[in-house]
Amino acid sequence: MKKPREVADKSIKGNLTDAIEMSLGIESEPVRRNTQTFNRNRYTAVSDIEDYEDLKDEARKIKEYSIENQSELLKQLEEAVKANGGKLYLAKDAEAACGYISRVCLGHKAKLVVKGKSITSEEIKLNSALEKSGIEVAETDLAEFILQYSNEQPSHIVAPAIHQSRERISKLFKDTFNPDVPLETGEELTKFARAKLREKFLNADVGITGANVIAADTGTIALVESEGNIRLSYSIPRVHIALAGIEKVIPHTKDLATFIELLAPSGTGQPLTSYTSFIRPPLELPLVKGDDPTKLKREFHLVLIDNGRSAMRNDPELREALYCIRCSACMNSCANFQVVGGHSFGGETYTGGIGGAWEAGTGNLEKASFSELCTGCSRCVPQCPVRIDIPRLNEVLKQRLNDTHKFSAKRFQKGFFANFAMLARLGTMFGGIPGKISNSWVGSKVIGAIAGISSKRNMPALKQDTFEKQYKVLQNLFKADSNLTQRKAVIFADVYTNYQYPERGMALVNILNKLGVRTEISSVLPEGRASLSQGLIRKAAGRAKRTANHLKKWIDNGYDIIAIEPSVLALFTSDYKYLLKDKELMYRLNIHSYEPLEYIQTVLTDTGISPGSFFDMNKAENKNLFYHAHCQLKTIGAERYTIQLLVELGFDIEVSQVECCGMAGSFGYKKDFYELSRRVGEDLFDQIRKSEKDGERVVLASGISCRDQVFDGLGRNPLHPLELLEKLL
Repeated sequence: MKKPREVADKSIKGNLTDAIEMSLGIESEPVRRNTQTFNRNRYTAVSDIEDYEDLKDEARKIKEYSIENQSELLKQLEEAVKANGGKLYLAKDAEAACGYISRVCLGHKAKLVVKGKSITSEEIKLNSALEKSGIEVAETDLAEFILQYSNEQPSHIVAPAIHQSRERISKLFKDTFNPDVPLETGEELTKFARAKLREKFLNADVGITGANVIAADTGTIALVESEGNIRLSYSIPRVHIALAGIEKVIPHTKDLATFIELLAPSGTGQPLTSYTSFIRPPLELPLVKGDDPTKLKREFHLVLIDNGRSAMRNDPELREALYCIRCSACMNSCANFQVVGGHSFGGETYTGGIGGAWEAGTGNLEKASFSELCTGCSRCVPQCPVRIDIPRLNEVLKQRLNDTHKFSAKRFQKGFFANFAMLARLGTMFGGIPGKISNSWVGSKVIGAIAGISSKRNMPALKQDTFEKQYKVLQNLFKADSNLTQRKAVIFADVYTNYQYPERGMALVNILNKLGVRTEISSVLPEGRASLSQGLIRKAAGRAKRTANHLKKWIDNGYDIIAIEPSVLALFTSDYKYLLKDKELMYRLNIHSYEPLEYIQTVLTDTGISPGSFFDMNKAENKNLFYHAHCQLKTIGAERYTIQLLVELGFDIEVSQVECCGMAGSFGYKKDFYELSRRVGEDLFDQIRKSEKDGERVVLASGISCRDQVFDGLGRNPLHPLELLEKLL
């Protein structure tokens, strides 16, 4: 009999830094290749769904109603299951669930159980409990079958063995089974595993499955799969046990269609999985001549587990995680997960961005420490079919972890990054000396030890001639009245533009001045992004309030707000809804905030000026461009303004296809994450190189961290689109 699953090799978990290093060495390429394939397929699949956004709204509404009315739905479901001839058991925790399932199996003198893929069974360590009772458990999903013999935990919700290569699987099968046939190709490996599993199906006493969704009104269970093993698991053995969390229950059978239509496209990019079942067990099989009806009597048990879910329901933050339908879209779209997979970006059971909340909810907070790998890039947010704000969940987890480690070195390091605005101000006050010291060999070692910064990264250069200073010198030139437009705009002087790249701020000022826009700049304020990324939510909220009140005065005086740094724009239009108590102010800030290229296009349209007559393409030294949009800019859909304007002007533009460059602000500076950050960036570097096979392109990047990543990886210093356009005035 195989060892219980909880003694599987966990060496790849443990210390997060060690886990990342191990994953980069062993699992990186298979995970990256497979998740990116799923991700590309998902984009294609959802584009074919005409009412995709409406479906997401409907799914969200159903889940919200279901979680709110959970007690009533569970009672209704119990009545339906009993009416169908089955039994329902509500388990308060893992021990109770395992105990009940073990008793059912032992009551039928079961020696062999066949089991479909179930992440909930991993959560409660069901295999171990059954094996301790002397019952053999056969995992029938091909990936789970592989992991059972390699003694590993799943690394992905939908594709548990996504980290395994064909070569590793071939070696595993040869070492384990000593076959007399070659096992080199995927077809040979699959055929061999199928033959082994057929023996298990035909001799099984009990079949165990999960449940993707359960309808309370009829007791109908929806099951989606790609191999048919789940159908065999519930239809061949006389006893079927379905195991699911209480959050899987929804009100009506008709509602199942919404989730079925979203699950496969969101997860694997299929319009529909190969096998989609709607069953109302127990299923009665047709009798064949000579059969004894009493021996073919079917039995069904539905085991619903709480195991912390009720506490999550009562938690105003973690409640959001209960809406998850386990499609894996968030994992496949996550640049960090694409590189290291769930053995690093995961806990004992749950993985990826959504996994931290589930580990904290069903286990304990410390098991969610891998939430540090969520950079808040937000690329998962528009991909989630039930609109879960996963970065927000991870910010909350980081805050709670911070609160339990108030005096740790990690907590100090987070404070260092959260207060970049103060450090930048001090740096400019002392003539750049701090920057020179930090980038010296000795300085980098000291700063690295204190602040956790990688010695392989140069600290950002701080300009003495800040955006604020440059504007004040020339501000009288920008006050001339113009007949072109009556618009007034205030450029938010974010910390990064002011101290690191003032040239992009001045480029915008020059463009708007020529357009006749009355332009001012705001005070230089830390708006909360740096604090939020470190999980210092209370500090972020205080900074958000101060910034919003400052900008309110400009809005009240008829000014539009332009945010150059994409992470700041996303903060104003999205994240402030969590940080500001004044919801009316949040709304006003949202509708009055613009992306720079969006604003330029708006003014051109309002004044009836064509881009081609305003910008002089004869001044363009190179019309071939490569454009990488900041991840948060893509999430809010604002990258299109840059692309539209540049295409209209006649540029040949190749657009980056990566979800995130990997820098993610402070993340790429931390020595714990530098190698991961660079590995993520390789996709972007490769795309830039390939785009230039027929000649060099001007590289554009809309975010400062993206700009720094490209410089670190390729030695190229990308322009902001504003800097390119300024050259065409």
